[in-house]
Amino acid sequence: MTLKTGQYIRHAKYGCGTIIERDEDRTVVDFDTAGLKKFVTSIASFEIAEGEAPKKRRSASRRRAKAVVQ
Repeated sequence: MTLKTGQYIRHAKYGCGTIIERDEDRTVVDFDTAGLKKFVTSIASFEIAEGEAPKKRRSASRRRAKAVVQ
């Protein structure tokens, strides 16, 4: 099975997620509920998930801080 960056996958323990980065050594997946996880590519076990990845909210660190009025 050939998996690539951006593909929506399912893992037995962590559920569904999107492949963020993949090379010969490591695969990084952003899971819907478990967050980012790194796997050894040669032994990682995924299956292709049906459907599309849910839209994620932007993190609070990327939002602009509200101005404080004194």
